[in-house]
Amino acid sequence: MRIAFYAPMKPPDHPAPSGDRRMARLLMAALDAGGHSVELASRFRSYDATGAAGRQRRLGALGGRLAARLVRRYRSRPAGRRPQAWFTYHLYHKAPDWLGPRVADGLGIPYVVAEASHAPKQRNGPWAPGWAAAAAAISRADLVLGLNAADAGCVRPLLGARSSIVALRPFLDAAPYAAAVKCRDSLRRALSRRLVIECDQTWLLTVAMMRPGDKLASYRLLGRALAHLRARPWCLLVAGDGPARGEVQAALAGLGGRVNWLGELSAEALAVLYAASDLFVWPAVNEAYGMALLEAQAAALPVVAGRVGGVPDIIADGTTGVLVEKGDTAAFATAVAALLDHPEQRRPLGTAARRRCARRHGLAAAARTIDGALRKIAS
Repeated sequence: MRIAFYAPMKPPDHPAPSGDRRMARLLMAALDAGGHSVELASRFRSYDATGAAGRQRRLGALGGRLAARLVRRYRSRPAGRRPQAWFTYHLYHKAPDWLGPRVADGLGIPYVVAEASHAPKQRNGPWAPGWAAAAAAISRADLVLGLNAADAGCVRPLLGARSSIVALRPFLDAAPYAAAVKCRDSLRRALSRRLVIECDQTWLLTVAMMRPGDKLASYRLLGRALAHLRARPWCLLVAGDGPARGEVQAALAGLGGRVNWLGELSAEALAVLYAASDLFVWPAVNEAYGMALLEAQAAALPVVAGRVGGVPDIIADGTTGVLVEKGDTAAFATAVAALLDHPEQRRPLGTAARRRCARRHGLAAAARTIDGALRKIAS
């Protein structure tokens, strides 16, 4: 099929890295791997972080004009070059889709959404215009691909009798991580020399953007939890950057010289870092599922994380990592301590994580799921 792809939260070619941008790119790659022809329909960002009703109305008006322009543009093409489906990634009240439903209606094509979420409590809140637009778009969808099982309960009632919701496991291209695992020992020695840290010390790793809100809350919980473990030998590697860097540094200040600040790293450098480390630690406060958690497992790195949102969908508690209840600092510290004290338990967790990730969360598996769902709505 010819697919018009759109990501209202952040376009896949946006200069700022994020999990959203990464998943948008992966979805396009999965569509391509499934034999579909994909084009980016628009870079229009409908995201509103402030909850300003006026701004949301202006974005809606602009979205309507852009949608009309897209319909005219597509109709001017020969029939064989027009989109056969519209595909929107990550739709919710802060980033509604003002384009897709209108274009799909104008062209008479299916409207597909991946990772839609609906929060009834936002109906009369500051994002009420965006909430209404997101709800209307979800109601129009012919197909919803759900990346987070926790979203289905609120999304399903919006769908019509002819619409369907299909579970799509969060996924990645596991190949770079698998390649790094094969060279783990040499990569670790090289990183040890470059970062001036001991190879025989336990390397804890966290990878996350540094921004206010849930990310900062996770860093703060991590700092409090690890402060309880200062009697044990370990160091913490932190990869990431962002506007809350100062607050993150303050949150981890109590850990002193144990913290190695690596800044923002490329995907290639991250694959090396995951493979060379011993344990990934991230409280995942209000995380949808967490791409970094998936990347860590693809590199055979066991994980300690919070049991929240879609995180249990990608981490098998006791098999590929350890999950603790949301916000429980003491339980998080206890889980990390257990794997520090019993290093022999980490390797089987990491091995199981790599195998499970390759089997359930690889690009090929995602391509099959998406292609099968698209074929059903096209028939």
